[in-house]
Order: sequence, then structure tokens, then C-alpha cells
Amino acid sequence: MAEAVATGIPRALADLGDLVRIPGIAWPSFDQTQLERSAAAVARLAEETGAFDEVCVLRAGIPGTDEKGQPAVLATRAARNGKPTILLYAHHDVQPPGDDALWESPPFEPTVRDGRMYGRGAADDKAGVMAHIAAIRAVGETLADDLDLGITLFIEGEEEYGSRSFGQFLDDNTDALRADAIVVADSGNWDSQTPGLTVSLRGAARFTLTVRTLDHASHSGMFGGAVPDSMMATIRLLDTLWDENGSVAVEGMAVRDAETPAYTEETLRSEAGLLDGVSPIGDGSILSRIWNKPAITIIGIDATSVDAASNTLSPSTTVVVSARVAPGQSAEDAYAAMEAHLRANAPFGAELTFSDLDLGNGFLVDTAGWAVGATRAAMKDAYGVAPVDLGVGGSIPFIADLVEKFPGAQILVTGVEDPHSRAHSPNESLHLDTFRHAVGTEALLLTRMNEVELSS
Repeated sequence: MAEAVATGIPRALADLGDLVRIPGIAWPSFDQTQLERSAAAVARLAEETGAFDEVCVLRAGIPGTDEKGQPAVLATRAARNGKPTILLYAHHDVQPPGDDALWESPPFEPTVRDGRMYGRGAADDKAGVMAHIAAIRAVGETLADDLDLGITLFIEGEEEYGSRSFGQFLDDNTDALRADAIVVADSGNWDSQTPGLTVSLRGAARFTLTVRTLDHASHSGMFGGAVPDSMMATIRLLDTLWDENGSVAVEGMAVRDAETPAYTEETLRSEAGLLDGVSPIGDGSILSRIWNKPAITIIGIDATSVDAASNTLSPSTTVVVSARVAPGQSAEDAYAAMEAHLRANAPFGAELTFSDLDLGNGFLVDTAGWAVGATRAAMKDAYGVAPVDLGVGGSIPFIADLVEKFPGAQILVTGVEDPHSRAHSPNESLHLDTFRHAVGTEALLLTRMNEVELSS
């Protein structure tokens, strides 16, 4: 198996490079035909493995609309001789590139330097797609006719845009997606040498908040000092969301009590890019702040631009609030706590409007299952280092949908990223050795699951 994995890595990286060149972005302002190209390319790769009985490119409806979601790839292989079925998930859509000037090489031109491949989607999550494909190739080459394991490959096309049709896709394809274990290859590792199995994820609550204080703009010289403008009210209101240490100060947002591994401020500074002289925020262990406590970030604002600034009291200001919710608390409850807090603290009687609510629940893995043990063992053998159980500060809300739809399946959240991958940021990259180890891990897991007997 190790030889099959090693010999297949160059081909897998070449195929990854081809995928990175396709700018498949699900935002409506981008060319949506690129997502069709991307799905077709992934389907072709799945077909070429020879492992599947059927490979399809499908779209599901977006609930509450007449629209269809983005194209997803669904490839299926029925289990034989009482063997289990494993579902392998990743997504082929990517984040927008942002400012091209911030990239050291073009975002959609894969570039290898210093042991890393740079490009948008090189890590998140086209490397996840190729880890699945490369592992299936290696297993097929090694086991040939002895491969009885059921394998389903589900490559989504809109994860970065909220997985709007995900639930409907599950409903439309329930029988094809049903599995004994589900590998979600969309997370990270402890570092570039040490694998991680993600056992907890924070939830997410995102909404748009508009603050109004005037029915029209007024001269700041004529009325400033007596009339609160919307920007002043917004600043004072948002400041109530955090205490003096930067911890969330919203009553009703929960904190999970769980131990975390040792992690230094020096490591945080290196991995996050924290500037010299800027202090970390929050209290408790650093990883507890990232894994087990809520966080609130203002990720967008509509206000007068610097170039268009004038001596005017603004009547309204709009911000986008993105919150991370501690594992174990529902996103709905966390949002309710934030809305109540903001309404109670609206300064000067400012009028608040809430819209565009998007909620996703967190996730806690049941680590008692046999598939979890098999995954840890495969990681140790492939990397040569025992894995670390990780919490992740980010969110993968659709996992809650998988748990609800397939309560008997064991969920295994893995990934190919390391802390320096910079997913969603300029100069996103994949550590090549981590990719090689991730493929080796999954190939071993598939091989060992092929030996499991679920029925007599």
C-alpha cells in the first residue's frame, strides 16, 4: 500500500494543479460556468479510478426558492460480501481570491515553492478532493478484485457559499449516501508533521444589523453634539459585545468546559500572524478560547467610504456580525442571546433591524466507535506520529445535517491543512508532505475497513 501511495502522489499533485486552475466560486457575481467545469473535472477523475458503479453530476433545489444549487459529484460503489460502506466528502468550490496584489503568485496558477503548493483551493478543499481520489486509486491498485468495501464519493459545489442546497441534496439522495462511516476531509492537523482528528467544531451564527438614528443625513457642524449619528451609535453598541479583555460579554452565550493541549502564545503569534506589540484577547488557555468559547467578529460594514467622506451625520450604518458558538450550544439559542443583548444595549434609543440570518450548529464527535479507532491507527501508521484530538474554532454546519440524516454513521472529520495553509486568505497553500501523509492515512483506512465484517 505504501508503494502504491508513493508512486501515485506525483499524478495526484498534477491533477490537483489542474483543479486549482479552475476558478469555481459559488458567489453569484462570479462566472458560474466555472463550477460546471470543476464538477465535470472531478467526475472525470472519479470515473477514471474504475472503482465506482455510477458517477453523476447532480443539482438539488434550494429550499424556499425556485433555484437549483451548484453542481455536486456523486459516485457510488455498492458494498459486497457484508462489508461496510464509507462516504467520502469534500468540496470543489473555493473562496474568492480577494486582492490579487496580496498574492505572491497568481491565485489560480498553482505554484510550488519551499515544499508547498500555492493557489486558491490548493488546500481548501481541492486537496481534500484529491486525497480521496488518490487513496481510492492506491486501494484499487493494491486490492484489485478483493475490494469489497462500499464507497460513496460526495463532492459538494457550494460549501463556501453556505451549502444552501445541502439538506435537499441529502433528502434527494438518501439511499445513495447512506453509510456506516463518513469522512469529511475539510479540516486541519495539529501541525505539518502531526495529524489531527477533529472531535469538536464551533457552531456559527451570522446576521446583518442595521442601526438607524435619523430619517435623513444632516450637517455635522450644524447638529453634531446634540444629534447621535448612526456610526456613533453603532460603535458604542458593538463595543458592548466584548469585555475589557476581548472576551464575549453576551449573557446566554455558552462556554464548553473541556481540557485542551498545551499551546503557546509564541505558536499563536506564528500561526495567526499577530503583530509584535499586539496582545492576544480573551482569558483561559489559548486553545479553550479558540475551541470551546464563543467569538464575535464584525466582518463587513456599509458606511461612507474614506474617499467620499463629508461633514455629514449618517442616518444609518449596516454591519455583518459573524459569531462562533461553543460546541454543545445551538446556534439558534446563541443568536437569540445576541439579539436580546443588542436590543437591550441600543444607545440613545437607536432603531435596530436584523436580517439575513444564517445559522449552523456545532459538532461533538462520539469517539467510542470502531471507525474512530481505525482512523487514529491509520493516522499514526501513515504519519509515524500519534494523532492529536482537535477542536476547531471554525464551523462546518452541514455536519449537523449529516448527523440528523444518518444518526447511525460514525463521523470522521479529517483534513489536509496545516496551521500555515492560510485557507480563505491570500497565499493559501498546501504542505506537500502533509498531503502525502493524508493520502496514506485514507488508503490505510479504506484497506482496513475492507477487512471489517458487518454481517454474517
